[in-house]
Amino acid sequence: MIRIGILGDIGSGKSYIAKKFGYPVFNADKEVNQIYKHSKICFNKLRKKLPKYIKSYPINKIELSKAILDSKKNLKVVVKIVHPLVRKKMNLFIKKNKNKKMIIMDIPLIVENKLYKKRDILVFIKAKKTDINLRLKKRKNYNKQLINNLRKIQKPLFFKKKISKYIIENNFKLSSIKKRVKIIKTAILNERNNFRY
Repeated sequence: MIRIGILGDIGSGKSYIAKKFGYPVFNADKEVNQIYKHSKICFNKLRKKLPKYIKSYPINKIELSKAILDSKKNLKVVVKIVHPLVRKKMNLFIKKNKNKKMIIMDIPLIVENKLYKKRDILVFIKAKKTDINLRLKKRKNYNKQLINNLRKIQKPLFFKKKISKYIIENNFKLSSIKKRVKIIKTAILNERNNFRY
């Protein structure tokens, strides 16, 4: 099985491009939302560590955002609690799709939390800052400070670009994205087919 890790800035179109590969996608953001809605374990741990903020179950995004905005330390607390639960879900996803030719890992902190392996293929999504900012401003509950706090716990983009084998330039036009994904997907499959163990 080929494991593809998608890297890039917040709002660069990682999730959209991940789906265009046409293989099973592990979307960490979606999984985190499910954890907030359904995990009593997560709620109890967050309430214990951040009692000033976390009061409602299912976990209230507004309460969580306030905690993250108030302190970078709070964000690290949230990541430390949520990360093991995401890792568990990721491992179940990998097990479930072990017979698939390829899987796509759409995980914002894949590098920071060391969720990728040596043989995984990393693909960096490059997009113009102006395009990213325009897209982010259209998001529901857009908060510039919250996004900046999230960016601060991530590795620099130049580092993510450096460790990636492939780069997809995202101009947010469907036809060109499809074409670029197809080229890279073909190159990856050909490379693995030619690889001798």
